[in-house]
Amino acid sequence: MVGDEMLRGISGGQKKRVTIGEMLVGPARALFMDEISTGLDSSTTFQIVNSLKQTVHILNGTAVISLLQPAPETYDLFDDIILISDGRIVYQGPREHVLSFFESMGFKCPERKGIADFLQEVTSRKDQMQYWARRDQPYRFVTTDEFAEAFQSFHVGLQLEDELRTPFEKTESHPAALTTKKYGVGKWELLKACISREFLLMKRNSFVYIFKFIQLTFMAIVTMTLFLRTEMNRDSIAEGGIYMGAIFFGLIMVMFNGMSELSMTIAKLPVFYKQRDMLFFPAWAYALPSWILKIPITFVEVALWVFLTYYVIGFDPNVQRLFRQYFALVLANQMASGLFRFIAATARNMIVANTVGSFALLVLFALSGFVLSRGMINDIKSSWIWGYWISPMMYGLTALMVNEFRGNQWSHSLSGSTEAAGIDVLKSRDFFQEPKWYWIGVGGLIGFIILFNIFFTLALTYLNPFGSSGAVISEQTESHEQTDGVGVGGSIQLTNNESSSNNVTSSAIEEEVQRSISSKSSSVTEATIRTISIKKKGMLLPFEPHSITFDNVVYSVDM
Repeated sequence: MVGDEMLRGISGGQKKRVTIGEMLVGPARALFMDEISTGLDSSTTFQIVNSLKQTVHILNGTAVISLLQPAPETYDLFDDIILISDGRIVYQGPREHVLSFFESMGFKCPERKGIADFLQEVTSRKDQMQYWARRDQPYRFVTTDEFAEAFQSFHVGLQLEDELRTPFEKTESHPAALTTKKYGVGKWELLKACISREFLLMKRNSFVYIFKFIQLTFMAIVTMTLFLRTEMNRDSIAEGGIYMGAIFFGLIMVMFNGMSELSMTIAKLPVFYKQRDMLFFPAWAYALPSWILKIPITFVEVALWVFLTYYVIGFDPNVQRLFRQYFALVLANQMASGLFRFIAATARNMIVANTVGSFALLVLFALSGFVLSRGMINDIKSSWIWGYWISPMMYGLTALMVNEFRGNQWSHSLSGSTEAAGIDVLKSRDFFQEPKWYWIGVGGLIGFIILFNIFFTLALTYLNPFGSSGAVISEQTESHEQTDGVGVGGSIQLTNNESSSNNVTSSAIEEEVQRSISSKSSSVTEATIRTISIKKKGMLLPFEPHSITFDNVVYSVDM
């Protein structure tokens, strides 16, 4: 998404080009484009149509395009023309023969007249007379019905009728005539494209990641001065509790760093939903890169925290325990990122996601076994203990606690105890004491990482964006008649002479094409495009009317 409520983003012309380019992606080989030149200069329109022409020729596609008064050079890019007037097809066929058809009817296009303008005016009652070329015969108005009947006997009309009369033998159809797969390319190509796009977005959002690195570094320095090893002893359970606090705070910092996934995921959802529904890619091809490409970022973030704080705080100096803590925090960060991506994809709204995300963190903290120990949770309400067992933070915290307090620094006995000091500290908060619980905690974190990312993918697959309540479709329908149109196909152009409010929309054309094909009322071949009469639904927009009056408006150009 380029631009928002505060940033202008791109111009209208650029937006059209981006949207057209975007719609060329995917399995669709038939493009229905309505009035794409509105607001564009003739040069830009020429560039766009030229690109479309090359695309449909290379990919063996079809484009049905309606243009308002196209320039001559743009008109010359098209292969075929459909001219519609008063709901009748006046001409449908190659661009090269359209003038000879009207000359056979007694109308000639002047040399300096644009052909598109001529076609729009030659069926009009007020403009037709100026093109009458048979000076030896008196002019009379030729109606649309007469043009349509004459076209049936014109050689292009006869050829078209002959093609439609001949039944199509399906066994002779080219294998590529109809798409047989859901997406435009294979699964591996889809995944590579999504990885490339996600990597590009990460580069554009590099400020976010740099800021997170700086934030973590700053907080690590603050934590180092707060839990300084020269002030930390191991002579009592209370002093062991301070080490527990340092571990818990480190876990919170690493997990909170994943909360940025909320806003970034929600910001990308509108584009995702549009492209998913256009069958650009499946949801899994979008979800995998957003998970996998963040793993290197996680390694850097956790490295900044662990390698700055570990020895300064005074954790067990064994390098094996250093890397075990590093590994557990990497998994905790990945778990939190997966959780917040899942919340974002489920909530689909920033306000709802922030509320749910904050509540989820609160529940994780309360049931992690540190704020409320396992025994306290059980004492408050025995049914709450299930929350302890399904809390992913509990598994990460247990792994970190066991890793630290089963180290050599905590192997001595406290006064009045026969067990190691580390065992006493773990028991004081009802943590598990066996060394195997480090690997159980690691396994639990890995399981939650996979689970949350699966849930994220499922949410992307089956949930749709929240609907807008702005427009109400009227039950009434009105017949839509089209006047004075020009069109081109292989590429096809339909030029509509009515006001913009009555333009035929591409979605309506698509619906009618699908309906006519399914009912076998007509056949559509590579070189033939049907023209459809369309009934259009009205739109009722709830609004409060206001009147604006201008007085003494002066428009001047400084020369």
